[in-house]
Amino acid sequence: KVLPGNLKQSVLKPNRRNAILGNKYRWNISIPYELSVNLSLNYKGVILRAFEQFRLKSCIDFKPRAAENISYISVESRDGCWTYIGRAFAGAQTLSIGDGCGIKAFIEHLFLHALGFLHEHTRYDRDDYVTINFKNIITGYESNFNKYSKNQTTTEDTPYDYYSVMHYDKNALSNGNGSTIITKYPEFEDVIGQLLGMSEYDVIKLNKLYKCNSSISFLDHCSFDDASLCQMSVCSAADYGWQRVKSVSGINVTDHTYLGKDQNGTSFFMHFSTKARNQGDASRLESKKTTPKRDCKVQCLQFYYYHSGHVSDQLNIWIQEYQNEADSRGTLRLMDQITEPPGNYWKLHHVPLNANKTFRVVFEARKGAGNSSGGFSLDDINISETECPHTWQIRDFEKVLNNSVSGTLMFSPLFYSSDGYRFQARLSVYQNYLSIFVRLVSGVYDDQLQWPCPWRQITFQMLDQNAHIQKRMSSEKSFTTDPSLIHSNVSVWDHPRKTGTRVIIGNETVYVGRFVGYQYAIMKEDLSRREFIKGGDIIFLFTLQGRFCEVPS
Repeated sequence: KVLPGNLKQSVLKPNRRNAILGNKYRWNISIPYELSVNLSLNYKGVILRAFEQFRLKSCIDFKPRAAENISYISVESRDGCWTYIGRAFAGAQTLSIGDGCGIKAFIEHLFLHALGFLHEHTRYDRDDYVTINFKNIITGYESNFNKYSKNQTTTEDTPYDYYSVMHYDKNALSNGNGSTIITKYPEFEDVIGQLLGMSEYDVIKLNKLYKCNSSISFLDHCSFDDASLCQMSVCSAADYGWQRVKSVSGINVTDHTYLGKDQNGTSFFMHFSTKARNQGDASRLESKKTTPKRDCKVQCLQFYYYHSGHVSDQLNIWIQEYQNEADSRGTLRLMDQITEPPGNYWKLHHVPLNANKTFRVVFEARKGAGNSSGGFSLDDINISETECPHTWQIRDFEKVLNNSVSGTLMFSPLFYSSDGYRFQARLSVYQNYLSIFVRLVSGVYDDQLQWPCPWRQITFQMLDQNAHIQKRMSSEKSFTTDPSLIHSNVSVWDHPRKTGTRVIIGNETVYVGRFVGYQYAIMKEDLSRREFIKGGDIIFLFTLQGRFCEVPS
């Protein structure tokens, strides 16, 4: 059945068992799947993005079904959103993503069912945390709220998780007479049913159930809270170099990991001072060696830096790649260089890497020619085998929310996709919500591109600024460019020089297309959750993709 409400709830199909206990219902960690032709292209892209979350946070992988795979998950667009629990039977096991269910978090929810997980609110200990109003449930759907016994299920020794992506919201499957779930603690009433993604405890349970001790695409993380520096090493003269510090004299900089929180004396970051140094003085901070695991050999380095030095100071990012175990020197390649006026705030930065063999990342800070009162600070490093997004960090966004008039417009920098399309985002701030739209912009590669822009998925993500990439629960939405889309007799995704408007952005005259996106992209009440606003700043990540690194080795 198609279910009522703004978002459909997953409905479980009977399969002669009702719990996650029982190894015979487990899949292998590499799970064959097939995407039906009746799925929209946008839904297919969102499914692949959901797979990337499993790869980032667990050892679970999904691979396109091969001829020899008798048992597999058949992902289809049927009536409603439903699946079976675990590996229920041999052959094609349907997982339906019906209309309205093509959201990454909800797809994660459905695949967790397929991996063997029940709803959080059906745990045997749920009565200590929630009350179920059965009289308010749509007739015929009561079984989705049944409580399972201790003999049928396992909690993997985790606490009840209001933040679980497997938890229904308070009005799930309501017949209109009131809420179906009431939390024992009122502060969690609007937390349950979150549509961000797998929670930290969801991931812990998944990794315990499938005995994961590593992940597919995660490579490294460091926030410098431990004196070991995450096995990183400092190379410099004895009297200067990168230092692990809690603060910097004369500079208003503190640790980024716990920014805005009680730091409990455990918060540290790395700092290279360019104050009272000679031009050319430098220090290198080298990560431990890591080896790519995926076939596509694409990595993304992300970190936060705080530039309090002189405009001539440099932060160079290298990779040192080793040909084999006998190669002790490696080959250095410069991947990025930060030379800009000091900003005096923590700034997120992404660097695309393309290492084919074992490598390490090298952060080289170098003193420039001018006088400095600070230097470079570094914190919250993450390396993953994923493509880097484009970053739009809006300074002092908290002040914008509190002081701007309804309808305030903000425009992102101009971005180029990996295949050459240029685009720009617009954020509109209203009283109760934010709108996000994207438009194409004329660029230098336009003569080499296909027009109208065909079937590229545009995704924007409001970043959860948790220091550790595996613990983030970001909010994201996607849509796909349809080359046949017409508005006012004009092709929406055609060449901006042909159908767009001439405008000046910065110092450049360009042509821009029509904005397309989400009017009600983000509700203001959601901004206070997680770490969407940190240090007063909000960060949006954007991708415009025509392909995915889908199949790891």
